[in-house]
Amino acid sequence: MVQLCPAAPPSSAPPMDQHAPPPAAPRRQSRLQERRGSNVSLVLDVSSLGTVEPLCSISTPREITLHTLRNSHRPLSATELLDAAAATATLEQEYLKIPPNFVDQAELDIPGRALKDRYKTILPNPQTRVCLQRPGAEGQGDRYINANYITGYGGTEKSYIATQGPMVNTVCDFWEMVWQEKSPVIVMITKLKEKKEKCVLYWPEKESTYGRFEVCVNGVRECDGYTIRDLTVKVQSESLRVKHYWYCSWLDHQTPACVKPVLRLVQEVHETQRALSSQGPTIVHCSAGIGRTGCFIATSIGCQQLEKTGQVDVLGIVCQLRIDRGGMIQTSEQYQFLYLTLALHSRQLAQAEQEPH
Repeated sequence: MVQLCPAAPPSSAPPMDQHAPPPAAPRRQSRLQERRGSNVSLVLDVSSLGTVEPLCSISTPREITLHTLRNSHRPLSATELLDAAAATATLEQEYLKIPPNFVDQAELDIPGRALKDRYKTILPNPQTRVCLQRPGAEGQGDRYINANYITGYGGTEKSYIATQGPMVNTVCDFWEMVWQEKSPVIVMITKLKEKKEKCVLYWPEKESTYGRFEVCVNGVRECDGYTIRDLTVKVQSESLRVKHYWYCSWLDHQTPACVKPVLRLVQEVHETQRALSSQGPTIVHCSAGIGRTGCFIATSIGCQQLEKTGQVDVLGIVCQLRIDRGGMIQTSEQYQFLYLTLALHSRQLAQAEQEPH
């Protein structure tokens, strides 16, 4: 069995201020024991994950950025993935070479937009941003929301929507997006507050009204590290069933204690997607909608790659994510965490093949 757990207890240091430069991170250590053996143990210090606020970087001409993102690939077999997950220094250098592709504020000349952005430097890429159509407006413009469509496995368009945590003045817009896109699944990966507000509570305990939407909670189920709510969203006589997954363990301990709960969450969401009739995009959000959101979506795509082809291109996945929404996967530690999560899934697949049917 593959076990992936922190090499050190989570840090108790307070989260970094979003406007201050990050302090020098301690050296992370990762080792691969008994490589290619039946019992593999990968050890990773991920104590800083979830504590880094969004930061902007120096801009690069867009043509160069997009060329690099479109042409960066590193497909790995299962064995190569295990080796790569252990090469911490190599992964850090690989990550640092990926252009962030952040959006300049001048690219979004939308009245009132700034009031709906949780972080002023984290903006939706114009080419893939979600445009909320006003009901009955017929070509009179759109209502702004900080969200992007994300390409899924095999180049499938609009498989996911990555967005920021709703604010007081954007809750109705959030439900408008859920309704417009017929999204059957919402994945939330943040606490509501940690020193500062990360997300507002946008669902009721039982039922409530948000703008033109009535939202009802039909049931709640507790799992290992996350909570599942069965919701019904109604507009007059029409309704939409939605599964809401709230994974708050990440910030409770500043980082997931192990990668297994993250992988279980991804796998359960996949099962739900297959079972539900609606094929709308899965909505994923944390606070800014790029760090933990990026980790979840990249893991989801990577798992599908491994299952379908036996290979995974983590570099290519992250580059495509950044084409769709700038800054996806915020830190090199998150990047390494992604490799390790997919390494665990690869081992699980190999063990399943060896089991008698």
